[in-house]
Amino acid sequence: MSRLEILKTYKIYIGGQFPRTESGRYYVVNDQQDQPLANVCLSSRKDVRNAVVAARKAFGSWSEKTAFNRSQVLYRIAEMLEGRRDQFIQELTKQGSSPSTAIQEIDLAIDRIVYYAGWCDKYQQIGSSVNPVASSHFNFSVLEPMGVVGIIAPQNSSLIGLVSLLMPVLAGGNTAVILASENLPLCAITFAEVLHSSDVPGGVVNVLTGKTTEMDTTLAAHMDVNALVGEQQSLGCVQVESVENLKRLFSFDADWMNSNAQGLHFITDIQEVKTTWHPIENIGGASSSY
Repeated sequence: MSRLEILKTYKIYIGGQFPRTESGRYYVVNDQQDQPLANVCLSSRKDVRNAVVAARKAFGSWSEKTAFNRSQVLYRIAEMLEGRRDQFIQELTKQGSSPSTAIQEIDLAIDRIVYYAGWCDKYQQIGSSVNPVASSHFNFSVLEPMGVVGIIAPQNSSLIGLVSLLMPVLAGGNTAVILASENLPLCAITFAEVLHSSDVPGGVVNVLTGKTTEMDTTLAAHMDVNALVGEQQSLGCVQVESVENLKRLFSFDADWMNSNAQGLHFITDIQEVKTTWHPIENIGGASSSY
């Protein structure tokens, strides 16, 4: 007798835990031969709101970590991903990638995490500045994280697109709510398991699966989400909701498998610029600041 395989149920990731969706709904993901691969949670609008609450709660402690510590955490993610490399290759293959493409994607994802880990304690020096002013002041511009960033993962990418959008958000001290690819969600939740076993505090990254069209408008309209990141096609559907609350949209259209689909601007674009004026007092011909 043939044995009936027990399909894995891929649960969502909110606040450092793996709950089932609040709605109790799920959908089945099929492989290229239309055979069932897994059961995946079909997230609701309530799940989106719960994820935003968790991300906001985690923002303070994450943004206040030293840049060097954030770099260590990101490098730890790369270490853990390296250890589960074979599992990701298997999942990518099940979802339609050729073995060679799957190997290339997981290796590039690991390298990309290491790349952004290296930027954590360097982007401030390049992005910040001392500005010339006509008055008796010092004038400094420094970068600060925006807050909670919603990420609409590329629909045609299971892993590398998500990693490419998430890592600069984390490197800059932001927290994230991710809407995973609807048709290729397996690696997103497995990657959440990697984050859970790394040093990433609970709530810093939250991953939701399901129908993007059911969740994106809720995420865009939420007043506690500071920005949305994704590809132009995904963000075009939520422009009205974003405009109503002045939410900033950042679209990055790239070939994520290209080694050039990374850069400093992925970090600095999702930062606030804080300008500080510092008066100078001349005493006895010498300059002193206070």
